[in-house]
Amino acid sequence: MTISTPLVRIPPSIASLGDYEPLAREHLNDNAWAYLSGGAADEITLRENITAFDRIKFISRVLRPLNSASTQTRLLGQTFEAPIFLAPVAHQKLFHPHGESAMALGASAMNTGMVLSTLSSVSMEEVARVSSAPLWFQLYFQPNREATRILVERARIAGYRAIVATIDTPVSGMRNREQRVQFHIPPGLEAANLRGLPGNSSQQPVIGAWNARPGSVLFGSALDASPTWEDIRWLREQTSLPILLKGILHPADAVLALESGADGIIVSNHGGRNLDTLPAAIEALPAVAAAVAGKMPILFDGGIRRGTDILKALALGAQAVLIGRPANHALAVAGAVGVAHVLKILRAEMEAAMSVLGCASLDQADSSILWSPPAR
Repeated sequence: MTISTPLVRIPPSIASLGDYEPLAREHLNDNAWAYLSGGAADEITLRENITAFDRIKFISRVLRPLNSASTQTRLLGQTFEAPIFLAPVAHQKLFHPHGESAMALGASAMNTGMVLSTLSSVSMEEVARVSSAPLWFQLYFQPNREATRILVERARIAGYRAIVATIDTPVSGMRNREQRVQFHIPPGLEAANLRGLPGNSSQQPVIGAWNARPGSVLFGSALDASPTWEDIRWLREQTSLPILLKGILHPADAVLALESGADGIIVSNHGGRNLDTLPAAIEALPAVAAAVAGKMPILFDGGIRRGTDILKALALGAQAVLIGRPANHALAVAGAVGVAHVLKILRAEMEAAMSVLGCASLDQADSSILWSPPAR
């Protein structure tokens, strides 16, 4: 598959990730916008994911040596130029005609890691062919274990370097914005990776639709295929690739992840899309980091909008972060060029903040850069 990337002029008015959001709204219909921007129920957690960062303050240091400064990091035996990944987001052809292929091109331009969704609208093999970015594959467990195994093996053969199993979504959340517009996948779009698989299904029952039948809407057969810790142990036996578990909020689950053979975890509340009034992801991070105690890498997902947010997540215990909605806003506005631009903005903001904070490397971005006012 060949992707032509026309020259796109980024308007000079776009100076931050937030500047892309209103422009993206102009490019997307109500159906796509509800899917991209909506959260669960009243969207309290969706908003808190962002505003919680405002309550975290820095304390800067001066006259520190900044020669040979670097944002390079190593994770799971892999070296990355910056601690930034593109998060898995399903159905990206809703936002741009080339969908995940354009996202991968933007990641490649900035040599940034990308996590491809099981529910990608472009197959994992096609994305790998157009990408020079480091690729990881996000896995939704399928009701049929053989289908799950096939997805993991296809990812390995295609050159994906890790499996990111999303574990916080036994059901799709009560997303009222999507309900109000009667969200649907348009004709011609599909979950390309599931084509031809036994069962051919994402794993989550959808809730929120009107169901006039008496009795439970979900409990019973609808949740029988939900994954458990036994499935994580089974997955560990199926592949030699590193496995990360995405969707950890509770410290006890972080410990279970370690005991079940995971190689890393991602602290995430699914972008506020599954259950409202969960804590902001950044609020859950410190306790999880304390429970893990450096025994496995921790990544962070949820509410990153500035390079300074990245440093706050690192200071609270993460080794890298994932970017979701803002990259897709840029994809909608300017395709691969927009994605690369968002990553460049984040990198520039992060390096500028590191300079003022006196951090020449990411291991110096620890709790010492956070302001903790004295108790009264």
